[in-house]
Amino acid sequence: MNTVSHWLSVIQKAFPALSESELSEIISAGEIRAFPKGSKLTTEGAYETTFYILLKGEVRVTKKFDENEERILKQLFAGDFFGEMAIIHDAPRAATITALTDVEVLAIEREAFVNLLRTNSQLSLAMVREVSRRLRENDEIAIADLRKKAEELSEAYRRLSQQEAARSQFLTTIAHELRTPLMAANGFLQIIRSGDLHGEALQAALDTVARNLQEITALINNILFLQEMELILPEFQPTDLSQLIVEVVENYRSAAQKQGVKVQVNLPANAVEVQGDVKSLSRAFAAVLDNAIKFSPNGGEVGITLLPRDNWAEIEVRDSGVGIPPEALPRIFDRFYHLDEVNGHLFRGAGLGLSIARQVIEQHGGEIGVQSDLGQGSTFWLRLKRV
Repeated sequence: MNTVSHWLSVIQKAFPALSESELSEIISAGEIRAFPKGSKLTTEGAYETTFYILLKGEVRVTKKFDENEERILKQLFAGDFFGEMAIIHDAPRAATITALTDVEVLAIEREAFVNLLRTNSQLSLAMVREVSRRLRENDEIAIADLRKKAEELSEAYRRLSQQEAARSQFLTTIAHELRTPLMAANGFLQIIRSGDLHGEALQAALDTVARNLQEITALINNILFLQEMELILPEFQPTDLSQLIVEVVENYRSAAQKQGVKVQVNLPANAVEVQGDVKSLSRAFAAVLDNAIKFSPNGGEVGITLLPRDNWAEIEVRDSGVGIPPEALPRIFDRFYHLDEVNGHLFRGAGLGLSIARQVIEQHGGEIGVQSDLGQGSTFWLRLKRV
């Protein structure tokens, strides 16, 4: 088959109702052009005046739906045509067409294309059908895009509602958590100022004031730490987990003893190092340890084990406390979520500790989780990549 015959057979795929003489007229109205792979034949938004019939190769049609998304609409092959919409409507290109292979096209400029439409009713009818099809196709794309946007808006609204509910709960919780120690500290300060307390009673009152002020300071520090984590990325360096565990446990010995909780630590003989930020990792482990002690109101034991794996290090914190209700497990690491009561035991808290732990561990590329049975205690684990 010679070149002209080949072109005629390809163009006939596009316009099967046209006679050979009409197909030849179309070929005569344009010129054969070749484009290498990667070439842009049309550019979305540009005012261009060429109609194309693809004779050889393959092209891709893409369209931008927003600044960050360029969607592939279709692929065209020999016998397909494009570019008529911009000419018929005197409008910018609606899509970008890129050559996926080396391609050959019959390119017909605006004036010649319009003349063909005026003189060839079959070609005009084919164009009307194609324009109608593409308009339907564009409508379907637009409807699908609107559905997607509606779903995105619905999801955004749902998240905003959740955030608003969390913010409201947070403010209520923070107000309560601040008011309680403030009122206690203020009450004892008034008694101290009256001069009615002496000796051990005075010292006990001062200790109560100091303890409540420490609670307020700890709460504010947690809030500021969360804000700092979102604004400043820590610098990681080799960190010895054994040393970190020992230091945090020592800081909590007194609180554990007051609650009748015995803390047992099991560390490997050799150092276990991870890449991390000592300050934030200490906070994460402290939050989990504090939680284990807090939810052991009847005393008992908290066991801490450092387990070196091949590529991971795992800190396991096991307590024999009240456990976590099954319905609370999925939310236990959520910010501002806390348990007020478990099996008749009342607990205070702003719901920040475990959320801090999760944020820190995930920021280090690690994992945190919990297994718990109500009334039988909980086991938390923190996994970090080893150096």
